[in-house]
Amino acid sequence: MTSTLIANTQTKISSNENARIRLVGLGREEISNHLENFGIEKPKLKMRTKQIFHWIYNHGVRDWAEMTNIAKKLRNDLEEKFSLERPKIIEKQVSNDGTRKYLIQMSQGVEVETVFIPDVSKTGALCVSSQVGCTLTCKFCHTGTQKLVRNLTSQEIVLQVIAARDDLNEWPTTQENRKLTNVVFMGMGEPLYNSEQVGNSLDIICDPEGISIGRRRITISTSGIVPEIGPIGSRTSAMLAISLHAANDELREKIMPINRKYPLKELMQACRDYPGLSNSKRITFEYVMLKGVNDKPKHAKQLINLLKGIPSKVNLIPFNPWPGSDFECSDWATIESFADIVNKAGYASPIRTPRGRDILAACGQLKSESERLRASEVRKLNKSSNNT
Repeated sequence: MTSTLIANTQTKISSNENARIRLVGLGREEISNHLENFGIEKPKLKMRTKQIFHWIYNHGVRDWAEMTNIAKKLRNDLEEKFSLERPKIIEKQVSNDGTRKYLIQMSQGVEVETVFIPDVSKTGALCVSSQVGCTLTCKFCHTGTQKLVRNLTSQEIVLQVIAARDDLNEWPTTQENRKLTNVVFMGMGEPLYNSEQVGNSLDIICDPEGISIGRRRITISTSGIVPEIGPIGSRTSAMLAISLHAANDELREKIMPINRKYPLKELMQACRDYPGLSNSKRITFEYVMLKGVNDKPKHAKQLINLLKGIPSKVNLIPFNPWPGSDFECSDWATIESFADIVNKAGYASPIRTPRGRDILAACGQLKSESERLRASEVRKLNKSSNNT
């Protein structure tokens, strides 16, 4: 990854030298540095930083006039230099099951998809992206067909949470019965190819005086970037999910080329060494069910052997179709039989209910290209998937 690709673009809202600096999405230290450069003197710098951070991340304010504990003259001066602007939501789709998908424009030509998945228990997870596109080319994943544009900055990751909070009307943070309770890095891109920015974003998302989502409610999903697994666990204390999908090297290499670089033996050792791993902090192994590919009883038994000694559970994911895919979803009876084998071996193996298929918001379907499917094509996909 070149330095240009991951260059920090998070403080400007345009290339215009006179453009205001966007504070929304920045951490305490960055906000403090900007305020100091603006002229806030050191005796008051910590207090002002805390005030502004609290208004942005606890109250979700969009107007400087709402910051009532800051003098009006100072608010007006700050407004001339700093912006509370959100990124543009180009498109919002709501599934018939309540799932919401946002196409968010971070800057010109840089768009990401973010998905909010409500739960029946009045909680919900926001599936955020860490890259625009992806380099991994997993054969069953729609995102993998989009070339990598660049890594997202920590600000752009946080802005996805802010945009969803705005849409769900979940300000202030202290309100009861919040819907957005969990964040999962399972959107576009490989989080561990952008681990520094992911880690920085969590410092903001988890700050108890701001957005205040607990670290145990954060899950980072990786396809298996072995050298980064331990460090991201130490850095964030987040829950870990492994995008596995095959329990032998030969098959996994066919559907997930990353396995050639980091084979299963190395990956599973990194899982065993994951910081804080215990029965109360299990690793989730994600396993997409591909008809005739990885869904036979022998594959279930290979999976059981692979997981020995690792506190874990398995999420079985019915394959979600997308245009041009060569795969089909396993028959429901096949998925249930697979789950029974894994369950009997002592591993919880819930079958994930597909959410947002009708708007291409389900697992493996995200892709940020602006060209949208016609409704007839979406209906055709839904009809096909419902018959599996």
